[in-house]
Amino acid sequence: MKIEQIYTGCLAQGAYYIESEGEAAIIDPLRETKPYIEKAKKEGAKIKYILETHFHADFVSGHVELAEKTGATIVYGPTAFAEYTIHEAEDGEELPLGKLKIKVLHTPGHTMESTTFLLIDENEKKHAIFSGDTLFIGDVGRPDLAVKTDLTREDLAGHLYDSLRNKIMPLPDDVIVYPAHGAGSACGKNMSSETFDLLGNQKKTNYALRADMTREEFIREVTEGILPPPQYFAKNAMLNKTGVKSLDDVMNRGNVPLDVDTFEAMANHESALILDTRHEKNFVRGFIPNSIYIGIYGTFAPWVGALIEDLNQPIIFVADEGKEEEVVTRLSRVGYDNTLGYLKGGIEAWTAAGKEMDSMESIEATEFERRFKAGGLQILDIRKPGEFAAEHVEDSVTMPLDYINDTMSKLDRDTEYHIYCAGGYRSVIFSSILKSRGYHKVVDIAGGYKAISGTSIPRTDYVCPSTT
Repeated sequence: MKIEQIYTGCLAQGAYYIESEGEAAIIDPLRETKPYIEKAKKEGAKIKYILETHFHADFVSGHVELAEKTGATIVYGPTAFAEYTIHEAEDGEELPLGKLKIKVLHTPGHTMESTTFLLIDENEKKHAIFSGDTLFIGDVGRPDLAVKTDLTREDLAGHLYDSLRNKIMPLPDDVIVYPAHGAGSACGKNMSSETFDLLGNQKKTNYALRADMTREEFIREVTEGILPPPQYFAKNAMLNKTGVKSLDDVMNRGNVPLDVDTFEAMANHESALILDTRHEKNFVRGFIPNSIYIGIYGTFAPWVGALIEDLNQPIIFVADEGKEEEVVTRLSRVGYDNTLGYLKGGIEAWTAAGKEMDSMESIEATEFERRFKAGGLQILDIRKPGEFAAEHVEDSVTMPLDYINDTMSKLDRDTEYHIYCAGGYRSVIFSSILKSRGYHKVVDIAGGYKAISGTSIPRTDYVCPSTT
């Protein structure tokens, strides 16, 4: 028996390879199929099943293309209705894999088709569960992502309570929990950075598995404080139900070098968005006017999904040499398949051609401290609401990057704004979007709140306004 977790940090996502006696199963694969095919080939195995725990919302799965290339059967649990051929397994059904068995446990709640796969070894021992978004390490899946359902999130949370108590918690304590996500994913609220654990330990430490927790308490705690999901979640979930175009076609179209004149023409005449993926320190020093910064060195794909509202938006991009294929791949993982190419020679080719450049004021925390003491600054904290509530610069205003497309109209183009995030990545994204929309008086604070914390600038936590 062989089990391998294939973890992708940018998406905080875990796919799995299971193999026995030359037969393999892939659980929750990413868009690119090559790593799974090569893994099976190296092991001398044939991929028999592609197991999907649910219709994923935070990434586009490669299950359909992987099935086409390998002949494997796509398996979902009960109530999964897809526009391609699947095996809709019954609750309790056992799938043979070499000397192993994979038992289907229907665990609705995160979504109604959500299913946990229980791995039973050759000695009939219950070895591990692949819990998808039903059970995370330290958390459970958010109950508000079901596609096209009349159920409320409270209804789904109730189903999740029943699934956990009736299907998962009765399992032996030494069963290993392998979830689909870890810390950083928006599919839960408070996930651990650990990517697997024993079920017995989760029963002791996971708030949602408290033995004395009532159904009403569970529903309240699981639904409390859930922020709206990123706008691309529903779109990705629908793509996973309908299927997507071949990744090979997407790569052939998007991983194409464009000379300076062609690149410029696409931006001017084909409404292509210029996406700059370099490091934020390089971006602020000089970039193509009206380009948007989302760096490949950070949580690139989730921010693309949150901020670029049209999955069909034509995209051309600037990247460091050697990163071009990675950019196209990571865009495709969240459904952005209309990439048209990249700037050949990078930003250096643009400047060598004498093309117009823009830049952004970015100051160190010590300079921000000096300006703060002088007074009169308009300060934007663009971190998430929970980060702001924990502690923030005194007199700063919360305006989370996640919702910039909805809130930017509240800002004044003639006012100068000093902008910070946690470490400097998100604030450059925020500032670049403002500049592309005509808000040019932006000042980025390099190093973000972490750097600010090393100064004497006063900070405060959130005080709930009085209701009296």
